[in-house]
Amino acid sequence: MPKLDFSNDDQAAIVARVRDYFLSEFDLDVGRFEAEAILVFFAKEIGAHFYNRGLYDAQSVIVNQVDVINDAIYQLEKAPGD
Repeated sequence: MPKLDFSNDDQAAIVARVRDYFLSEFDLDVGRFEAEAILVFFAKEIGAHFYNRGLYDAQSVIVNQVDVINDAIYQLEKAPGD
């Protein structure tokens, strides 16, 4: 099983959440190993979608901020003779 790029504490917390979810939603008591396998599966299969969405969201924020800066620069322009 590949190591996820989380700290040991973070991974343990995520695995605990997976285990709690399966127990509360499906009444399934999955073990730590199984919960880690589920986590790895979802990280591999859909993690890139969430990562890319985060990139798109960050890009949108940057574009909006650049627009604000451009507007501020245009407001500083002076007409000839000022």
